[in-house]
Order: sequence, then structure tokens, then C-alpha cells
Amino acid sequence: MKGTVIHAPWDVRYEDREDPRIEEPTDAIIRIVATCVCGSDLWTYRGLNPIEKPIPMGHEYVGIVEEVGPDVRHVKPGQFVIGAFFATDGTCPICQAGYPSSCVNRRSIPGAQAPYVRIPWADGTLVPTPGMPDRALIPSLLTLSDVMGTGWFAADAAEVRPGKTAVIVGDGAVGLCAVIAAKQMGASRIIVMSRHEKRQALAKEFGATDIVEERGEAGVKRILDMTDGLGAESVLECVGTNESMMQAIQCTRPGGHMSFVGVPHGVSLDGRLLFYKQIHLHGGPAPVRRYLPDLIQLVWEGKIQPGKVFDLELPLEQVAEGYRAMHERRAVKALLWPDA
Repeated sequence: MKGTVIHAPWDVRYEDREDPRIEEPTDAIIRIVATCVCGSDLWTYRGLNPIEKPIPMGHEYVGIVEEVGPDVRHVKPGQFVIGAFFATDGTCPICQAGYPSSCVNRRSIPGAQAPYVRIPWADGTLVPTPGMPDRALIPSLLTLSDVMGTGWFAADAAEVRPGKTAVIVGDGAVGLCAVIAAKQMGASRIIVMSRHEKRQALAKEFGATDIVEERGEAGVKRILDMTDGLGAESVLECVGTNESMMQAIQCTRPGGHMSFVGVPHGVSLDGRLLFYKQIHLHGGPAPVRRYLPDLIQLVWEGKIQPGKVFDLELPLEQVAEGYRAMHERRAVKALLWPDA
């Protein structure tokens, strides 16, 4: 088959790759129905993650089970499934405590921007949908593999609750999905920090009540002005830069909760600042598998439509354009159709 491989910064190719096969008895082979480019893929694309050899790309996927290993019990050929961006066994003490993304047997997904992919630990990673979805539902289901699950974790970890104010730092796909999550969790005020008109409009459609365009110290001052000088009870950091992290910390009120779900690059925390801010910090790779059953139901019943974050759809063979468009901020998120 062909699949997406990155060879060097800016060098994404759709080229011949070995067909996936069952390698372990807990594996499944999935025929990809839809996949996409993730914001975290751009760190590698831009050369901020090392590329020592060609790397198969892609960790967000939905598809139909083609084959399973002899030890797989809970998914079957012919089912439409969604999987988390890490393969996890679902049985270790960390998985059982609700943090499968830190499973002691965690595996990376071996390149889902392709027509087929092997999923290790199929029973602990994949969740079947209630039936075969209409094509119109597939973009929203695809977001559950990462960005919607990550946005949900951002809101959950920041203790977003009814009546609270939530500030979301970041207007990418994760930040926009975090707006959906904050709305579902009952936040009375949802402030999104964004300078991008198109993304601001989508944030408002998803439930944002306020938009703040200022950044850095000016952005912090604006949030403090809007919260009686106290800061917000819940702040969701959805970018991963030092600037976004510092902005989020300083926007959180003492005793408040701040989540961080953007993959950190160049982040350095000031221990003295943290000491005197007296806030709760909780974040890391989202435990997407924990949320999948509930999120699937919300999408299936039409209660949330996170698939609207996809503003560019391409045939999978044009994956390189998806990377370029997202890097240049011409697209929030690029959806890739293998059968287009």
C-alpha cells in the first residue's frame, strides 16, 4: 500500500509502505475510512522533533475492522471503530485508574495516515460505534480519536463546572473542541483567546461567550479585568509554547485549576511563580480512551458536532497539502479521505 512518510522537515511524501499484518495476538488491522493531520504532527513537520529516519505519520483514525488476532475478544471484523492516539492494554493499574495514555504497555500508533493500519492492544484501544455511521457523521467521530477527546480532558482537568468561568488559551482544533467541552460541562462564561477571525466565529458557534485578542501581559490584564481582578476558576492551555503556558498560569485565580494539553516545546516553569500562584495544575497526554464511549454517544445523538473543526478535506494522496495548509494557518484541521 501507499502511506504518509516524513523524511525531513517540510518533506512529507505519500509513498509505498509495507502492508500491515497481524504481528501479535492482540492486534487488529483496520481499513481506514478517514484520518487527518494533527497539530502535533506540525512539530515534526517544522523540524522541532528529530527525524533520524523516515517516519510513518498519523495517529487519528476511524475505520472498519478487517482482521483481528486470536486473543482479541471485544472487537470483530466488520465493526466501525474509533481508537485513541496511543494503543493501550486497558488492564494495567494506570489504565484502570483512568489514565490509559500513560499505560505501562503503551504503544504508538504505527502510521494511520494510510489506507490500512495495525492497531496493537486492540481490545484496550478500539471502541465500536453503535452501528455503521453515515458519511456526514464521520468527521465528528474522527475528532474523538484525539482533538475532541483532548479538548474534553482539558475541560475535565481544569475542573470546568456549572457556573464557572473558563478561559481557553489556543484557537486550534483542540482549543475549539475544548469550547464544546466547556459548554457541555456547564461553564457560564467561556472566554477564548484568539486573533483569527474564522476561528473566533467557530468558537462562538461552539459556545464561546467572549473573545480576547490580546496576548502576553496585555492578554493577562484583559482576563483579570474581566474577572474582577481575580483570574478565572478554570484555564485550559491548548498550545504548548512557553508564552501560552505563562499566559494560562497568570490568568488562573489562586485556588483555581489550570490544565495543559498542548505538547510542550520550549516550556520552562518558574517554581517561585507557581508557589505564589497557588493553583492546581493537571495535564499531559489526554486519556482519550476513557472518554470515548460517552463522546461517541454525544456525537451519535447529535448533541455535539466537533467535525466542524475540519475546514479542509483532501484525498489522502494529497496529504502534503494538508500539512502545508495547517502550517500556514490556511486551515484549522485537514481531513483526509482514503477513498476520495
